[in-house]
Amino acid sequence: MLFSRRGSKGALRLPFSLLLLAFWEAGSGQVHYSVPEEAKHGTFVGRIAQDLGLELAELVPRRFRVASKERGDLLEVNLQNGILFVNSRIDREELCGRSLECSLHLEVIVDRPLQVFHVEVEVRDINDNPPVFKEREQRIFISESRLLGSHFPIEGAADEDIGTNALLTYTLSPSDYFSLDVQTSDELSKSLSLELRKSLDREETPELHLLLTARDGGKPELEDSVQLLITVLDVNDNPPLFVQAVYRVHLLETTENGTLVTTLNASDADDGVNGEIIFSFGTDVPLHIRKQFSIDSSSGEITLVSRLDHEERKSYEIQVRAVDKGSPSMSNHCKVLVKVLDVNDNAPELTITSLSLPVREDAPLGTVIALISVSDRDSGANGQVTCSLSPHAPFKLVSTFKNYYSLVLDGALDRESVERYAVVVTARDGGAPALSATASVRVEVADVNDNAPAFAQAEHTVFVRENNAPGCHIFTVSARDADAGENARVSYSLVERRVGERALSSYVSVHAESGRVHALQPLDREELELLTVQVSARDGGAPPLGSNVTLQVFVLDENDNAPALLAAGGGLGGGGGPGALSPSSLVARGLGAGQVVAKVRAVDADSGYNAWLSYELAPEAGAARSPFRVGLYTGEVSTARALDEADAARQRLLVLVRDHGEPALTATATLLLSLVDGGQAPKASSRAAAEGAAGARAALVDVNVYLIVAICAVSSLLVLTLLLYAALRCSAPPSQGACAAGKPVLVCSSAVGSWSYSQQRRQRCARGRGRPRPTSWPSAPVYLQV
Repeated sequence: MLFSRRGSKGALRLPFSLLLLAFWEAGSGQVHYSVPEEAKHGTFVGRIAQDLGLELAELVPRRFRVASKERGDLLEVNLQNGILFVNSRIDREELCGRSLECSLHLEVIVDRPLQVFHVEVEVRDINDNPPVFKEREQRIFISESRLLGSHFPIEGAADEDIGTNALLTYTLSPSDYFSLDVQTSDELSKSLSLELRKSLDREETPELHLLLTARDGGKPELEDSVQLLITVLDVNDNPPLFVQAVYRVHLLETTENGTLVTTLNASDADDGVNGEIIFSFGTDVPLHIRKQFSIDSSSGEITLVSRLDHEERKSYEIQVRAVDKGSPSMSNHCKVLVKVLDVNDNAPELTITSLSLPVREDAPLGTVIALISVSDRDSGANGQVTCSLSPHAPFKLVSTFKNYYSLVLDGALDRESVERYAVVVTARDGGAPALSATASVRVEVADVNDNAPAFAQAEHTVFVRENNAPGCHIFTVSARDADAGENARVSYSLVERRVGERALSSYVSVHAESGRVHALQPLDREELELLTVQVSARDGGAPPLGSNVTLQVFVLDENDNAPALLAAGGGLGGGGGPGALSPSSLVARGLGAGQVVAKVRAVDADSGYNAWLSYELAPEAGAARSPFRVGLYTGEVSTARALDEADAARQRLLVLVRDHGEPALTATATLLLSLVDGGQAPKASSRAAAEGAAGARAALVDVNVYLIVAICAVSSLLVLTLLLYAALRCSAPPSQGACAAGKPVLVCSSAVGSWSYSQQRRQRCARGRGRPRPTSWPSAPVYLQV
């Protein structure tokens, strides 16, 4: 090792060697090094990167850095070779005073991934401080009458080093009269005195000059000397004597000012003034002790005059001098050792350094969130600190080193459940009563795209009237995403598919932001009764998440098709236009009332009430006196009365076919009937007339039965439909609805009644106005029958 001594005698430089000690402490991740104080700038301390298991190439990318609570400029790390070296002068006495342990605590932090290492560098003492006497000379007055073996206290030297470097040995220059007596106390301090070996004679030797030399135990050893000027006195030959050479006192640091510390007891064998004693502090007592304690010069009582603080000073060594009033006076010394006992008067201190905030909700367990350091100025159990967390949260404290903790993730996070946590760290010491301190850490949870947009229901039923205006709004879809920011920004799109020969996008469109669904063209129920639309919702996350909703779009019927007449062969006849003529037919005179002579059949491409047809004779001239009539819902033409000779030979009937839409649409059929005598009517015609009459009577009976059944069925369906419609209206959002105004009533047609359908139609539910009525047979062809 190299040590240097600075003084008036010059500087002495010696070679030194540096002993390195680097090892991992089991379970704590700590590296220990040692370095002597006063080492030069650049002195090698240790290969810190290698010892921590770090590659040199990753020091800069991982932001290798060193932090220290003590002076941070004492040590430095070369990022090129990973060597820890001395950056500036290290003075152990300045850092730690006379403490036996002196270390620099470093925190090494690297990122990606975050790691924290603790490095302890022990600063070893070198013998750089020589023993020092407070004065260059000491005057001692000794009576010539003192007995052999008498001891005369003298002041020793002080050394700021520790251990062997501060272990002092004393030598006295050769003398016939005195020898040096050294007494070692249990406080590692030495009491010096001169022992009288030969009687003194003032007339022969009035003064003696001795040299006292103090040497420390360092290598090389350092020394200092003081001149002892001994004056031989006459007469007052008995100095004061203390009952104890050392007084030991223990005081709590909370002891109040004015408390009596101890009372010194000394006596003098002389009489009169020579036996009166005055107590005082020794000349070597520092100023801070004189401010802390006072002594009564007469009684020897030492009193506390200033507050004690165990954290500032743990003990006091007070040199007390007792001087008699003789001439010349005589004195003696004793020591008062005051030990200050610790009281738990300092609460723990917390320091929190946040590292990884905010925390992603998908962060893995064990992620370090913050570094926490605790300290307590008290000692013993009063300075032992434990940390805890509150309230219950998915975090825990991990002890990384003495009084150092890491706040780490201990459970899964879900931002949608808890967006932030207020974690309170409580540090409590081991005193009685215990003192505590708290610090809070606000942990924000960062969002991750882990929630897909969700619709309130998977399917909606939408009703739209046919012949709607292009661009009509028919529905609004809405999805909610539990995430935040871009992860919750929902956009809508149409799931493309084919509808017949056309693409779905030619029928409807979806606004990407609002979710409004529009019909792009007028819909025709006769062409498309049900349109299934699937809408997709996607969020703005990476990767995006999505879900779908289905719209069942029912096209409601409008009365946009007039009735169409059917020819006798089953096909459309006459184009359904007004005045369509049927072939001339022969009717035998003499037929009775109620005989069916012909039948008009028609169909309507619409549905429901819009396809419910009724038949009647057109109100033209002579229609009121016509011998024929037409069935209101059957279209059967029958005799209103018995035919007679007065009836015209040619009868022209105009049958008006009307649906029940609003407004109603009509078609007309013209029948030409020729009345002939019974013998002239063809047999086939007679047979057809007979069969028609029989069929008409059977049909009327069946119609009555079907009407009763249809009324019951339609009533039941009406009640069920109204309940279903009310439930749909309550569950549908406000924007749901068809384009047409008004609130159509949902009814269901029956398989029996007077509604007429085309051969392509089937029974279905639809919306209409008014009450339901019975329908006709749905699939039978309509024809003209004479």
